Amino acid sequence: MPIRRFVDGEAFDAETIKSMNEAFAGACLSLGLADRDDLVTRVVAQKIIELAHGGEHDPKRLEACTLRALQQET
Repeated sequence: MPIRRFVDGEAFDAETIKSMNEAFAGACLSLGLADRDDLVTRVVAQKIIELAHGGEHDPKRLEACTLRALQQET
């Protein structure tokens, strides 16, 4: 599932959306998230969106920072 459904009309260019999708897919895979409609999946998407707004557009760094942030929250 693409991250676009979580973006809610926010403006990102096509390349950033592509990077966010790659990071989202990787983070979901790393976390074993099969149900793409649960709360944890939404939190993953929101974190990636937040980081992209902050200027990070590299998919590997987006994924790594998201996973690190989630680990710190638990």
